[in-house]
Amino acid sequence: MALKKQRVLIVDDTPRNIEVLVELLQDEYIVQVATQGETALKLAFRRPHPDIILLDIMMPKMDGFEVCRRLKRDQKTQNIPVIFVTSLTENKDEVKGLELGAVDYITKPIHPELLKARLFNHLELKRHKDNLEELVDERTKELKLAKEATIEAMGIVAENRDPETGGHIHRTKNYMKVLAKELAINPKYTDALSKEMIELLYSSAPLHDIGKVAISDKILLKPSKLDKDEYDRIKEHTTIGEATIETVQNTVGKNEFLETAKLMAASHHEKFDGTGYPRGLQGYDIPLCGRLMALVDVYDALISRRTYKEPISHSKVVEMIKSERNKHFDPDIVDAFLNSCEMFKQIALEFE
Repeated sequence: MALKKQRVLIVDDTPRNIEVLVELLQDEYIVQVATQGETALKLAFRRPHPDIILLDIMMPKMDGFEVCRRLKRDQKTQNIPVIFVTSLTENKDEVKGLELGAVDYITKPIHPELLKARLFNHLELKRHKDNLEELVDERTKELKLAKEATIEAMGIVAENRDPETGGHIHRTKNYMKVLAKELAINPKYTDALSKEMIELLYSSAPLHDIGKVAISDKILLKPSKLDKDEYDRIKEHTTIGEATIETVQNTVGKNEFLETAKLMAASHHEKFDGTGYPRGLQGYDIPLCGRLMALVDVYDALISRRTYKEPISHSKVVEMIKSERNKHFDPDIVDAFLNSCEMFKQIALEFE
């Protein structure tokens, strides 16, 4: 397959210089021209961007140094190679041009074949760099999808222990994103709930009940009330989940995703008033991810059918959660829930 022609932007205020360069390059490249710095910037910012820029220095209004400075300052154009083509022959000018980020510095009068050779080399380097970045982006996307699929599979293993909790994984991670976004509006949580952290919470939510894989069906699927020993056993899914993820950390090393998942698994049954389990943490000693999942998990448990109960209506669940403000749940998180509860209802219906 023939390679696509690359785009060369020539910037020079002298028409004769432009004519010479256009005649030299037009058969091999798509050539654009600009006689002023401002025009050059407009062309550079416009898509498709030039693949390389041949830039004169001595121009009226805005010189080439300033044009280069602005190109390198902007994320959209900072990776476009710039070659200065100029009559300035002082070493200090060449040093300045290269310090501004130019890849080469050619003095006039130009040697046509030398210019073409340098231009070709820099364009080949850019082509290889662009291809490498595309491959890295593609590989990164593949790894992200693989990670998400693995996480979801692990969550489904736990979920499938109970056939009546179908959709729990999809519902809880979507509730989590909605709730965290709403809470992030509160100035107290804006810094803690960055866009990146919200994505972490969303992606780690499926692992909150991973410890249930170690709980026997006899207890997990019991259609009647659990006795004390059975309830004590089922409470252990929090510490089992924590230990499971910690084992993974010991193998692959700690990272923010695994740490968030571990804290969520361990603390999503803690209560704001300190009456929860497994450690009886109170208030803000409970990690934020656990305080968020506490509400998300209870909402889904209440609106869903279980072996031991029928589903409860959305409106009644909202009132029940409101009544647990400052008891089971962080009051700020309850407020965020009340502001977003209609979206919870939509998610519940979508993944019913």
